[in-house]
Amino acid sequence: MAVNGELSDEGSSIRSQGRCQKHRQHPQFKQTVFCSSFRLFKTSGNKFAKSPPMAQETPNHTQRVAGWAAYDSSGKIDPFIFKRRENGVNDVTIKILYCGICHTDLHFAKNAWGITMYPCVPGHEITGVVVTVGSNVRKFSVGDRVGIGYLATSCLECEYCASSQENYCDQLQSTYNGVFWDGSITYGGYSKMIVADHRYVVRIPDSLPMDSAAPLLCAGITVFTPFKDNQLLDSPRKKIGIVGLGGLGHVAVKFGKAFGHHVTVISTSPSKEAEAKQRLGADEFIISTSADQMKAAKRSLDFILDTVSAKHSLGPVLELLKVNGTLSIVSAPDAPLDLPAFPLIFGKRTVKGSIIGGILETQEMMDLCGKHNITSDIETVTPDQINHAMDRLARNDVRYRFVIDIAGKTSKL
Repeated sequence: MAVNGELSDEGSSIRSQGRCQKHRQHPQFKQTVFCSSFRLFKTSGNKFAKSPPMAQETPNHTQRVAGWAAYDSSGKIDPFIFKRRENGVNDVTIKILYCGICHTDLHFAKNAWGITMYPCVPGHEITGVVVTVGSNVRKFSVGDRVGIGYLATSCLECEYCASSQENYCDQLQSTYNGVFWDGSITYGGYSKMIVADHRYVVRIPDSLPMDSAAPLLCAGITVFTPFKDNQLLDSPRKKIGIVGLGGLGHVAVKFGKAFGHHVTVISTSPSKEAEAKQRLGADEFIISTSADQMKAAKRSLDFILDTVSAKHSLGPVLELLKVNGTLSIVSAPDAPLDLPAFPLIFGKRTVKGSIIGGILETQEMMDLCGKHNITSDIETVTPDQINHAMDRLARNDVRYRFVIDIAGKTSKL
């Protein structure tokens, strides 16, 4: 049983932390290669291996925690008991209240990218309350409402960390399925509590509900960063397009309207027009499979944000941009995108990519959400409903994000 994240020895059906393979020997080289998410370095044999973590003193992992993990590529989420590190001088310990379910969680649970380290505790859309503060921490106090997104740690020394772009640091490690600097596997927000370096924690404004604020830590910052990068926060009355009306797209529409822009939603689903216009406030709606509608909208938009993760051609989308327009891609389709050259060179158009944002930018985004009352539209589930929610997510049967009520009384742990 669990009380406030603490566990007794009861409940033998709950699986406990096993020995994860924290590192391995690369078959071509006599060196240890540490596992981590996404961050790779090239070896002399033109192969890619996992990047090693930063070496620092190893803390004790003594805090026993109740969580939920995937144990294999079936992706099934089951109860899991594991240990987190003691609260360090730069850390805060957080009682987790809510955690969003991101599509990335589904990919990692099923090892869709071939890099999952099991057991895997997903979750990087975490909101909760600070319960312990390290001696070096000044910006947070016990009782503060806080959030944690994708970032768990970075080198703090490279040009990207120095410019508040730690999300592009070569040594970045993720909140789960990464390797922390002490060599331990990181476990995410599908759990009762988490210990985090305070430099990667943001404050949640009092005006925002903790449940619907959780997805902002991933979906929100993912779409906010392109708005800021393209000077769309303080330059209203631009004509912008949002491709896709899902977990990312619906938040992007809210940002676009809050920042004073004319927003057009571009979708393959005619059924989403009423939702886009009447509930989210979009100004126009284009059915991308309609040749007539796409032709009529040619060269009408200053900026387009593409949130669609399914494979699609960028050519028709680019034709919607004015000369000098920008297309920003924040999705990650499994297959390469079709990018024809002619719409680029004959329109002097730019295609950019973007992934989440740094911590300062995430805090800025969260503060603006508090100011404009922007949250994600969510459906709340309990921990024992995670598998059902993931099945629905795989079928795109959610409007628009699932959020787990971690502290709910119906929890089985």
